[in-house]
Amino acid sequence: MKQTKVAFLGAGSTIFARNVIGDCMVSGVLEGAEYALFDIDQGRLSESKLILDNIRANLGSQCDIVAYDDRREALKDAGFIVNAIQVGGYKPCTVTDFTIPAEYGLKQTIADTLGIGGIMRGLRTLKVMKGIAQDIEELCPDAWFLNYVNPMSIVTGYMQRYTAVKTIGLCHSVQECVKHLLRDLGLEEKYPHPRSVIAGINHMGWLLKVADQYDNDIYPVIKKKAFSYLDNPEQYEKSYPDLIRYEMMRQFGYYITESSEHAAEYYPYFIKRQYPELIDEYRIPINEYITRCEDQIAGWDAMKQKILDDGKVAHTRTTEYGSRIIEAILTGVSFEFGGNVLNEGVITNLPYNACIEVKCIADGNGVQKTFLGKLPPQLAALNRTHINVHELVIQAFVQKRKDHVYQAALLDPHTASELSIEDTRAMVDELITLHGDWLPEMR
Repeated sequence: MKQTKVAFLGAGSTIFARNVIGDCMVSGVLEGAEYALFDIDQGRLSESKLILDNIRANLGSQCDIVAYDDRREALKDAGFIVNAIQVGGYKPCTVTDFTIPAEYGLKQTIADTLGIGGIMRGLRTLKVMKGIAQDIEELCPDAWFLNYVNPMSIVTGYMQRYTAVKTIGLCHSVQECVKHLLRDLGLEEKYPHPRSVIAGINHMGWLLKVADQYDNDIYPVIKKKAFSYLDNPEQYEKSYPDLIRYEMMRQFGYYITESSEHAAEYYPYFIKRQYPELIDEYRIPINEYITRCEDQIAGWDAMKQKILDDGKVAHTRTTEYGSRIIEAILTGVSFEFGGNVLNEGVITNLPYNACIEVKCIADGNGVQKTFLGKLPPQLAALNRTHINVHELVIQAFVQKRKDHVYQAALLDPHTASELSIEDTRAMVDELITLHGDWLPEMR
């Protein structure tokens, strides 16, 4: 039997590589597989390999873990590819995505999905993805590409529409959505086996149905408790509570999949120069991604040393979808999950070519999406405000059109609510100049 090869691009993301590949090593189906690690940062790559080797030894796994300094060699003959790259890194690119908009008065929290930060990240990532896709088409054309990279809808949508690579987009927010909601509201024990339906787009998926194990609707209970926190936020002990998600549920009727610190910058309602008090009212962590990166950088060396000194890196299977999708395709035993796919009529009131997030099924035939029908009109309307930006970023890259970058920024809900046309265009020009060769050529 041919050895299964799983390539991991961006393997210097050590904690994430540990989770996904550790999950695969726990799986009996993947016993004896090769894990081909690749990262442009050889130092981080070697650290990941050390930790994964330690997990392999402690699990008694018979797999092979190989670090490559050539992406094409890592991809050659792969059956599955996990994508976790970050183009331009924290420095210089992510820092630039925050500092320049701030000079124009545009505040952000995460800046990796939408907004001007998401637009720039999308453009520089697509430049690299084009080359990766060409390598896959040549070296492992039958491989399944599991994309975890943000901006999810832009990267996955491009791969699905403009390459021959079999691509599925995966995000943590779907599998954690209901669990997180019930836990935060203190309802986890009351409803230990909830049933749910989630659909929409990445980071703006909608909890369309949530019921107990007997299919009784529990949304009324959830809303009553969530809205009480909105009216009395001092009850809520978390540093960054989900007040924005609760507010959006109150205004539009449904809970969203992505966290409040992300959601704060997805809409034109919360980060407002004219209403600065909203930052404290909704406890919005401005520059959260910058703070998070600095903390991770500061803490990584100590964490790494502790892991290595202990010599016993254990691994318990996580909730990540990756290993389970690979298992399902190899064994034919089906697995249901929330995936990012081309719409093609699945959600009938969203654009045909949009990248959507819906229930999918992995099995021996690959990955199939399931039909949903119409979203409630207010939810589809909100989704379309993001889809407009996704489409223009993809077309800016495909057609090499700088005017589409301006238009994407002008249509971004948060940017458009804060900046004038003149300032938006000036900000885009400054970002394009500073990012330089990280961005694709555009006219």
